[in-house]
Amino acid sequence: MQEKNQKIKKNERRFNMKFNLLSRTKNQTINYEGAKAFAMTPEMELYATVVTWSLNDSFYEKDEARLQRLRVLIAKCTPVFVGKLAVYARTKMYMRSVPLVLVTELARQHAGDNLVARATDGVIGRADEITELLACYELLNERKGPKRLNRLSKQLQKGLSNAFNRFDEYQFGKYSRDGAIRLRDALFLVHPKAKDELQQLLFNKIASGGLQTPYTWETELSALGQMNFDSAEAKTMAFRAKWEELIDSGKLGYMALLRNLRNIQDAGVSYMHFERICERLGDAVEVAKAKQFPFRYLAAYRELIGSQGNKKGYTGLLLDALEKAVRASAANIKGFDHETRVLLACDVSGSMQQPVSAKSKILLYDVGLMLGMLLHSRCKNAEVGMFGDTWKTISVPRTNILGNVQEFYRREGEVGYATNGYLVIQDILRRKVRMDKVMLFTDGQLWDSSILGSRIQTLWLRYKKEVSPEARLYLFDLQGYGRTPLQILRDDVYLIAGWSDKVFEVLAALENGKTALDAINEIEL
Repeated sequence: MQEKNQKIKKNERRFNMKFNLLSRTKNQTINYEGAKAFAMTPEMELYATVVTWSLNDSFYEKDEARLQRLRVLIAKCTPVFVGKLAVYARTKMYMRSVPLVLVTELARQHAGDNLVARATDGVIGRADEITELLACYELLNERKGPKRLNRLSKQLQKGLSNAFNRFDEYQFGKYSRDGAIRLRDALFLVHPKAKDELQQLLFNKIASGGLQTPYTWETELSALGQMNFDSAEAKTMAFRAKWEELIDSGKLGYMALLRNLRNIQDAGVSYMHFERICERLGDAVEVAKAKQFPFRYLAAYRELIGSQGNKKGYTGLLLDALEKAVRASAANIKGFDHETRVLLACDVSGSMQQPVSAKSKILLYDVGLMLGMLLHSRCKNAEVGMFGDTWKTISVPRTNILGNVQEFYRREGEVGYATNGYLVIQDILRRKVRMDKVMLFTDGQLWDSSILGSRIQTLWLRYKKEVSPEARLYLFDLQGYGRTPLQILRDDVYLIAGWSDKVFEVLAALENGKTALDAINEIEL
């Protein structure tokens, strides 16, 4: 036994020496836990920062520091890449705030062609994003006073003018709201050229404040809420009738439906209307069109199971419909066959227990669990687990995606709250288990709490040499701090970032020999 231990220590020293030789590169750094880490290229860091963007202080980084880092990275990347990344984030990753930040910063740093105009046009997906982009431009350029937007970037103005031509009266009316910058202000500032007489009439309505109030669930419920009722029963009946009318009208958007399931339950709509809701929630075409972050389904699921004692609402039907919806969202994810052994490891450490936004109840590790369970549902031979102080595998069925997330959520305290991701590799190395794909869903701040460092790079090299030479390791970066615990693009280590199920398209691209940046560079402006 003593000779065996001495041999193990000798091998560890040998691999540590190899690790030290590999690490003597200019990209070596440390992460926020003080462990060895590696800096990314500016393009990779900008990509990871953007697709994990949240207007919410993260565990290690405040908003202002993150914004400053974003500006520095933009300056280091080519303007074309920045423009393509902005459109990629909006159209592929379903993000709304950070594409506007990218375009605003691009307008500040680049001029001389129509790149800013093309990128601006590409990131405006809704009518209200016209005014939101102007508000972002005002804020980031620190413009103040009544003439704060008079010196607007000409190319940004041109891109907004093109965007004005894409929306009809319903779309403008739906998002015509009071604010620091109104739709009317944007019209006078941008001066879009109407493409025909009908559009000129529409622009005139915007200018005069004559847009027709659209029929939406917000306007209908708001009007109902301002009415006086003779009794509480009368009010309840009125809201029940209004919700049933909205469900029948088709004007209740998919996201609005997800967010209002509890309200609809409380209104006590009929069983027939619950059936319609469930049919729509689980419809694959509706799911594809809705383009929801996977964690939106989890938020709706938790709202339902958290309503203890609520006897009004056919909760079981709704939970089944949400599971069906999530399975539909995973249907196009390319998983792996029965011969490909996959290990999915979810980080549930303290730094992952931060809300994804100021108003959200969803935590960062929920996003990782959700993505992990989506991929698990598509893999025929997968082992799943979670790590903190320790690493634990948990057996769950493939089809019960939301239920699986809840099972992990219930048990996350069993592994503690450090970030000992190295234990994942150490375990399969010790057991000599051959894995083809090892996937870590994490914020990347991995370390070894027992030695105040990190051994994951050393262990991965050993695992490749001793157990599975063809294995690949994928880091799903959920926070975008700009540092990785292993050197990516070396020793079959790859980085994927983001909260959307679209990250699995990047995974598929990596399997076909491409890089995570290829999908961005393929965007047409």
